[in-house]
Amino acid sequence: MTFLLVLVLVMLTACAAIPQDLSGKMFTFPKETATALVNLTASVQRLGAVTVCQRSFTDLKRDHVLFSLATFKTANDFLIFWDETNKEMEPHIKNLKTEFRGWDYKLNMWHSICTTWDSQSGLVQMWFDGQPSIRKFITSTPITGSTIIILGQEQDYYGAGFDMKQSFVGMISDVHMWDHTLSPCEIHKYVDGLNFTPGNVLNWGALEFQIAGKVILEDKPSACF
Repeated sequence: MTFLLVLVLVMLTACAAIPQDLSGKMFTFPKETATALVNLTASVQRLGAVTVCQRSFTDLKRDHVLFSLATFKTANDFLIFWDETNKEMEPHIKNLKTEFRGWDYKLNMWHSICTTWDSQSGLVQMWFDGQPSIRKFITSTPITGSTIIILGQEQDYYGAGFDMKQSFVGMISDVHMWDHTLSPCEIHKYVDGLNFTPGNVLNWGALEFQIAGKVILEDKPSACF
Protein backbone atom coordinates (compact mmCIF):
# COMPACT_ATOMS: atom_id res chain seq x y z
CA MET A 1 0.00 0.00 0.00
CA THR A 2 2.82 2.42 0.88
CA PHE A 3 4.50 1.74 -2.46
CA LEU A 4 1.25 2.43 -4.32
CA LEU A 5 0.71 5.74 -2.52
CA VAL A 6 4.25 6.84 -3.32
CA LEU A 7 3.82 5.77 -6.96
CA VAL A 8 0.60 7.78 -7.27
CA LEU A 9 2.21 10.90 -5.80
CA VAL A 10 5.24 10.59 -8.07
CA MET A 11 2.94 10.18 -11.07
CA LEU A 12 0.93 13.22 -10.02
CA THR A 13 4.12 15.24 -9.76
CA ALA A 14 5.28 14.06 -13.17
CA CYS A 15 1.95 15.06 -14.69
CA ALA A 16 1.69 18.35 -12.83
CA ALA A 17 -0.63 20.95 -14.29
CA ILE A 18 0.41 24.27 -15.76
CA PRO A 19 1.24 26.74 -12.96
CA GLN A 20 -1.80 28.62 -11.70
CA ASP A 21 -2.06 32.05 -10.12
CA LEU A 22 -3.79 31.41 -6.79
CA SER A 23 -3.82 35.02 -5.65
CA GLY A 24 -6.97 35.56 -3.58
CA LYS A 25 -7.52 31.78 -3.30
CA MET A 26 -7.23 29.23 -0.51
CA PHE A 27 -7.24 25.47 -0.09
CA THR A 28 -10.02 24.32 2.23
CA PHE A 29 -9.58 21.00 4.05
CA PRO A 30 -13.15 20.48 5.34
CA LYS A 31 -12.86 17.17 7.22
CA GLU A 32 -10.48 15.01 9.19
CA THR A 33 -9.11 12.31 6.91
CA ALA A 34 -5.90 10.48 6.08
CA THR A 35 -6.43 10.99 2.33
CA ALA A 36 -7.09 14.69 1.66
CA LEU A 37 -3.95 16.53 0.56
CA VAL A 38 -2.40 18.95 -1.89
CA ASN A 39 0.84 17.86 -3.56
CA LEU A 40 3.00 20.86 -4.50
CA THR A 41 5.49 20.55 -7.35
CA ALA A 42 9.01 21.89 -6.81
CA SER A 43 11.93 21.15 -9.13
CA VAL A 44 14.72 21.19 -6.59
CA GLN A 45 17.36 18.59 -5.72
CA ARG A 46 19.37 20.44 -3.08
CA LEU A 47 18.47 23.01 -0.44
CA GLY A 48 21.22 24.59 1.64
CA ALA A 49 18.81 27.18 3.03
CA VAL A 50 15.03 27.48 3.17
CA THR A 51 12.30 29.96 3.95
CA VAL A 52 8.66 28.82 3.97
CA CYS A 53 5.80 31.24 4.58
CA GLN A 54 2.09 30.44 4.65
CA ARG A 55 -1.20 31.54 6.17
CA SER A 56 -3.53 29.12 7.91
CA PHE A 57 -6.91 29.14 9.67
CA THR A 58 -8.14 26.29 11.87
CA ASP A 59 -10.19 25.37 14.92
CA LEU A 60 -8.20 22.22 15.71
CA LYS A 61 -7.45 21.49 19.36
CA ARG A 62 -5.00 18.70 18.61
CA ASP A 63 -1.61 18.15 17.00
CA HIS A 64 -1.57 19.00 13.31
CA VAL A 65 0.76 19.47 10.37
CA LEU A 66 1.24 22.77 8.56
CA PHE A 67 3.86 21.88 5.93
CA SER A 68 5.54 18.58 5.04
CA LEU A 69 8.55 18.10 2.76
CA ALA A 70 10.04 14.61 2.44
CA THR A 71 12.79 13.00 0.41
CA PHE A 72 13.16 9.30 -0.20
CA LYS A 73 15.72 8.91 2.60
CA THR A 74 14.25 11.40 5.09
CA ALA A 75 10.53 11.68 5.90
CA ASN A 76 10.83 14.91 7.89
CA ASP A 77 13.34 16.78 5.78
CA PHE A 78 11.42 20.02 6.35
CA LEU A 79 8.30 19.74 8.50
CA ILE A 80 6.30 22.41 10.36
CA PHE A 81 4.10 20.91 13.08
CA TRP A 82 1.91 22.23 15.90
CA ASP A 83 2.15 20.27 19.18
CA GLU A 84 -1.10 20.94 21.02
CA THR A 85 -0.09 19.23 24.28
CA ASN A 86 3.00 21.39 24.75
CA LYS A 87 1.59 24.43 22.91
CA GLU A 88 4.61 24.76 20.64
CA MET A 89 5.57 25.11 17.00
CA GLU A 90 7.98 22.39 15.96
CA PRO A 91 10.23 22.72 12.91
CA HIS A 92 11.77 19.39 11.90
CA ILE A 93 14.76 19.41 9.55
CA LYS A 94 16.59 16.22 8.49
CA ASN A 95 14.44 14.32 11.04
CA LEU A 96 15.74 16.56 13.83
CA LYS A 97 13.36 18.71 15.86
CA THR A 98 13.36 21.84 17.95
CA GLU A 99 10.53 23.74 19.63
CA PHE A 100 9.30 27.33 19.84
CA ARG A 101 6.86 28.37 22.55
CA GLY A 102 5.07 31.42 23.86
CA TRP A 103 2.86 32.34 20.91
CA ASP A 104 -0.90 32.89 21.13
CA TYR A 105 -2.04 30.40 18.49
CA LYS A 106 -5.70 31.42 18.53
CA LEU A 107 -8.40 29.39 16.85
CA ASN A 108 -10.65 30.63 14.06
CA MET A 109 -8.39 33.36 12.77
CA TRP A 110 -5.73 33.68 10.10
CA HIS A 111 -2.11 33.31 11.18
CA SER A 112 0.99 34.03 9.12
CA ILE A 113 3.79 31.56 9.86
CA CYS A 114 7.29 31.76 8.39
CA THR A 115 10.25 29.47 9.03
CA THR A 116 13.85 30.12 8.01
CA TRP A 117 16.84 27.77 8.12
CA ASP A 118 20.40 28.00 6.83
CA SER A 119 22.70 24.98 6.73
CA GLN A 120 25.80 27.19 6.88
CA SER A 121 24.98 28.25 10.45
CA GLY A 122 22.56 25.41 11.21
CA LEU A 123 20.14 27.93 12.72
CA VAL A 124 16.36 27.81 12.42
CA GLN A 125 13.98 30.64 13.31
CA MET A 126 10.21 31.06 13.14
CA TRP A 127 8.06 34.15 12.69
CA PHE A 128 4.49 34.03 14.02
CA ASP A 129 2.27 36.86 12.79
CA GLY A 130 5.38 38.96 12.32
CA GLN A 131 6.90 38.19 15.73
CA PRO A 132 10.30 36.45 15.58
CA SER A 133 11.42 33.59 17.78
CA ILE A 134 14.91 33.15 19.08
CA ARG A 135 17.33 31.38 16.72
CA LYS A 136 18.17 27.77 17.54
CA PHE A 137 20.69 25.32 16.15
CA ILE A 138 19.12 22.28 14.49
CA THR A 139 21.43 20.90 11.75
CA SER A 140 24.07 21.94 9.23
CA THR A 141 23.27 19.14 6.77
CA PRO A 142 21.69 20.30 3.49
CA ILE A 143 18.48 18.77 2.14
CA THR A 144 19.22 16.64 -0.92
CA GLY A 145 17.20 14.40 -3.21
CA SER A 146 13.88 14.47 -5.02
CA THR A 147 11.20 16.08 -2.86
CA ILE A 148 7.52 15.51 -2.23
CA ILE A 149 5.84 18.54 -0.65
CA ILE A 150 2.40 18.07 0.87
CA LEU A 151 -0.18 20.30 2.51
CA GLY A 152 -2.81 18.69 4.72
CA GLN A 153 -0.96 15.51 5.75
CA GLU A 154 2.25 14.65 7.61
CA GLN A 155 4.52 12.19 5.79
CA ASP A 156 5.93 9.35 7.87
CA TYR A 157 7.34 7.93 4.65
CA TYR A 158 8.13 9.43 1.26
CA GLY A 159 4.67 10.46 0.07
CA ALA A 160 2.86 8.15 2.51
CA GLY A 161 2.32 7.12 6.13
CA PHE A 162 -0.49 9.58 6.84
CA ASP A 163 -2.31 9.77 10.20
CA MET A 164 -5.71 11.45 10.28
CA LYS A 165 -5.06 12.59 13.87
CA GLN A 166 -2.15 14.68 12.56
CA SER A 167 -3.97 15.97 9.49
CA PHE A 168 -4.86 19.61 8.94
CA VAL A 169 -8.49 20.77 8.95
CA GLY A 170 -9.18 24.36 7.94
CA MET A 171 -7.84 26.71 5.29
CA ILE A 172 -4.33 27.33 3.92
CA SER A 173 -3.30 30.17 1.61
CA ASP A 174 -0.35 32.22 0.32
CA VAL A 175 2.26 29.43 0.42
CA HIS A 176 5.72 30.51 -0.71
CA MET A 177 9.10 28.79 -0.45
CA TRP A 178 12.56 30.20 -1.15
CA ASP A 179 15.97 28.54 -1.41
CA HIS A 180 17.50 31.17 0.89
CA THR A 181 16.65 32.88 4.16
CA LEU A 182 14.51 35.99 3.86
CA SER A 183 15.49 39.15 5.67
CA PRO A 184 13.27 40.38 8.52
CA CYS A 185 12.08 43.22 6.26
CA GLU A 186 11.00 40.78 3.54
CA ILE A 187 9.16 38.64 6.08
CA HIS A 188 7.30 41.68 7.38
CA LYS A 189 6.34 42.60 3.83
CA TYR A 190 4.87 39.10 3.40
CA VAL A 191 3.02 39.23 6.74
CA ASP A 192 1.59 42.68 5.99
CA GLY A 193 0.51 41.73 2.47
CA LEU A 194 2.83 44.26 0.87
CA ASN A 195 4.87 43.90 -2.31
CA PHE A 196 7.44 41.17 -1.69
CA THR A 197 9.58 38.91 -3.85
CA PRO A 198 7.60 35.67 -4.35
CA GLY A 199 9.09 32.28 -3.62
CA ASN A 200 11.53 30.87 -6.16
CA VAL A 201 10.83 27.26 -5.14
CA LEU A 202 7.07 27.58 -4.49
CA ASN A 203 5.19 30.65 -5.68
CA TRP A 204 1.49 31.05 -4.80
CA GLY A 205 1.16 33.24 -7.87
CA ALA A 206 2.42 30.47 -10.18
CA LEU A 207 1.80 27.22 -8.35
CA GLU A 208 1.91 23.71 -9.76
CA PHE A 209 -0.19 21.38 -7.62
CA GLN A 210 -2.40 18.31 -7.56
CA ILE A 211 -5.35 17.78 -5.20
CA ALA A 212 -6.16 14.35 -3.80
CA GLY A 213 -9.23 13.60 -1.68
CA LYS A 214 -11.61 16.17 -0.23
CA VAL A 215 -9.83 19.50 -0.70
CA ILE A 216 -11.58 22.52 -2.18
CA LEU A 217 -9.87 25.40 -3.98
CA GLU A 218 -12.00 28.48 -3.40
CA ASP A 219 -11.92 32.25 -3.08
CA LYS A 220 -10.39 33.60 0.12
CA PRO A 221 -12.89 35.87 1.93
CA SER A 222 -11.92 39.51 1.75
CA ALA A 223 -12.59 42.21 4.32
CA CYS A 224 -15.79 44.23 3.97
CA PHE A 225 -15.61 48.02 4.23
